[in-house]
Amino acid sequence: MDKLESVIGISWVELNQIIVSKSIMLVIAVAIVIVGFWFAKMAAKGVKRAMITGHMDAGLVTFISSMVSAVIKVLVVITAMSQLGIQMTSFIAILGAAGLAVGMAFSGTLSNFAGGIMILVFKPFKVDDFIQAQGETGTVKEIQIFNTFLSTNDNKIVILPNGPLANGNMVNFTKAENRRVDFSFGIAYGDDYDTAKALIQKFIDEDKRILKEPANFIGLGELSNSSVNITVRVWTPVANYWDVHFDMNERVYKEFSKAGLHIPFPQMDVHVVNEKEQQNKL
Repeated sequence: MDKLESVIGISWVELNQIIVSKSIMLVIAVAIVIVGFWFAKMAAKGVKRAMITGHMDAGLVTFISSMVSAVIKVLVVITAMSQLGIQMTSFIAILGAAGLAVGMAFSGTLSNFAGGIMILVFKPFKVDDFIQAQGETGTVKEIQIFNTFLSTNDNKIVILPNGPLANGNMVNFTKAENRRVDFSFGIAYGDDYDTAKALIQKFIDEDKRILKEPANFIGLGELSNSSVNITVRVWTPVANYWDVHFDMNERVYKEFSKAGLHIPFPQMDVHVVNEKEQQNKL
């Protein structure tokens, strides 16, 4: 025991006191982390519940709640480190010195954070909007601090970083109240164009989902190689877009033939010439 005291330079009693003191500090620090992280989770849930009760924007709810959780966790970690006797002034000085390098390393993450704020402030889209951006199309499910979550039509979840999303091109299909549905119906050469036009107008008039204003448009769009193409444009509320699109196509397919109209398909006429007969004519 005397040899050990001579090596470490302190008495056994003092060593025991140090071990007990550091152990208590470690237990307290661990307790602070456990309780603090639990509190961060509860606080985030509380903020989320309060914002939902206040009927705030769904994207802002997820953004703020996740931010509250992250800030509390950072404060908890700093408090636990202080409990362990780590001098936070020195730590902050080191952190400040490394701030530039860290900032450069996380430039993409900071860009996503700034993009998330821009999305929530300027609202190019909100939760439940149907958008097309960054080569992806889907319904917005969540707007978080760094990412936005889209649900595609086949129920895949696509995670888009907020930075490029806020600064890139975007199509919001549901921001406007009404949307135009475009069709192109082909009839065969020799079919009665006026009959086809009148029949399409009849379909439009009978569909209550199609708006009277703006007025619909029906015109001869193109004389193509195999068909006479009729361009049709109608307006409908956004929620009815796909129903109108599919129902109109189905009705045209079923009822054109009853009116003596034909939907043509690409074809090619091949003429075979007998070489000997051709020489005799010459």
